[in-house]
Amino acid sequence: MPLPANEKPFFNRSHSLSQLAQTPLWDLVVIGGGATGLGVAVDAASRGLRTLLLEGSDFAKGTSSRSTKLVHGGVRYLAQGNIKLVFEALRERGYLLRNAPHLVRRQSFVIPCYNYFEQMKYWTGLKLYDWLSVGLSFGASKLLTAAEVTERLPGVRTQGLTGGILYYDGRFDDARLALNLAQTAAREGATVLNYMQVQGLLKSDRKISGVIATDLETGTSYELYAKAVVNATGVFVDEVLQLDEPGRAPLVRPSQGIHLVFDRSFLPGETALMIPQTSDGRVLFALPWHGQLLVGTTDTPLNRHALEPVAQEAEIGFVLDNVQRYLARKPQRSDIKSIFAGLRPLAAPHHAEAATKEISRDHKLLVAPSGLITITGGKWTTYRKMAEDVLAQVEVLAGLTPGTCRTRELPIHGAGAVPPTGALQLYGSDAAHIEALVQQYPELGKPLLTGHAYLKAEVVWAIQNEMARTVEDVLARRLRLLFLDARAALAAAPGVAQLMAAELGKDKEWVLLQVQQFEQVAGRYLPQESATEVVT
Repeated sequence: MPLPANEKPFFNRSHSLSQLAQTPLWDLVVIGGGATGLGVAVDAASRGLRTLLLEGSDFAKGTSSRSTKLVHGGVRYLAQGNIKLVFEALRERGYLLRNAPHLVRRQSFVIPCYNYFEQMKYWTGLKLYDWLSVGLSFGASKLLTAAEVTERLPGVRTQGLTGGILYYDGRFDDARLALNLAQTAAREGATVLNYMQVQGLLKSDRKISGVIATDLETGTSYELYAKAVVNATGVFVDEVLQLDEPGRAPLVRPSQGIHLVFDRSFLPGETALMIPQTSDGRVLFALPWHGQLLVGTTDTPLNRHALEPVAQEAEIGFVLDNVQRYLARKPQRSDIKSIFAGLRPLAAPHHAEAATKEISRDHKLLVAPSGLITITGGKWTTYRKMAEDVLAQVEVLAGLTPGTCRTRELPIHGAGAVPPTGALQLYGSDAAHIEALVQQYPELGKPLLTGHAYLKAEVVWAIQNEMARTVEDVLARRLRLLFLDARAALAAAPGVAQLMAAELGKDKEWVLLQVQQFEQVAGRYLPQESATEVVT
């Protein structure tokens, strides 16, 4: 169906493809459509550089849609003594709240304590956390009595509870922020494409001069020339580095983290639970997110990585065991609504036996002899600073003179008129356009699935304005239903496929194939489908 009369498309795949033929030389090609690559594209385009971003699957398909949903300084990094990383992340946290108020929320956390010594220990650390965030604080930490803890965390185990600490950090929707960054890059003049896979590097006199990329939808291959190329592919950076220098040593070591999703009744209220020390010394969070309770994460070294990682049985047991120790009503395996796994691109350690929790979370910037720029590591909260560091290197390497960095104050797409409540709140200023779509086509105002707030109009909007190409794109990263309730997502899949087919001009065979492919993916989000992987 056509767009409302007042709507002008600026972010769709056909428009982006048309720009490829019109640009014989790019200032910068960015490989990778996760948080880091999108941040680089936003920064570069906002400085006036001719920027092209290529993502081999969907935006944020990998790590960037599978985080713990925290915009934070990192309390555990403070415990490790990494003051610099925490200070930097707290600055960036403040910029994100200001620039994406429709997606980033101030979130209260409570650490329940079961002896007075640990209460004072955590209190001391969190006051330092407060001090490091001065000027961009989300709120001061506070000592709580046992009664105040149970008031803020109804459902927490009360036996032996001596008190707790209240502190503040941020919560967000990672995949939607990635999408809004892609839209921001396009708004600033970048060309952004998903399902465009880089399969080779172009070189002139052994120096990088561009990339060879294939459109996975049509099979068309492109030679795209550029003054600089950035490899921002997360856990897959080594694959691109191998294209440049076959046989080189790995730059990253992947670590897997999983999250379990439960009904909010296990921990009602708006305050999140922070478990500062699990049975193996890690940190665990139980976070209210989109009406459910999200619990994670683990930190497991892997001997291989995949675009769609699978939770290990040991990881599921670890999260269940540790969260049960803190909740009065203990969630069971049968209570899991969804389970998702994600991989972190940690810098490869010098010693193979190093635990992933001990490997640096700082980002790494590498320039190869060919001129290929690789950025990896870091975390969602610091994506903007990582991009700024990359652009400083691009300027030196390519002899470009881009404008001043604007991203500290640059509003992210959707910032503006934010609906105060309701299902469309995460769309920010785009909510009005979706409402206009419903007004023009009342049928689209009906629920996508009984018992859920998603509208059919959101599916149509995702196709027309958010570059969704598959059922998985819609249910995993546009609406987030797969991450919240895998069984509900399976029930919604046929209806989504029908809506998409009507918009994209696809036939019945496409609908059947899309549903089958989605069922295969969604099965990995159900606990009974989890498989065990061998770890290093």
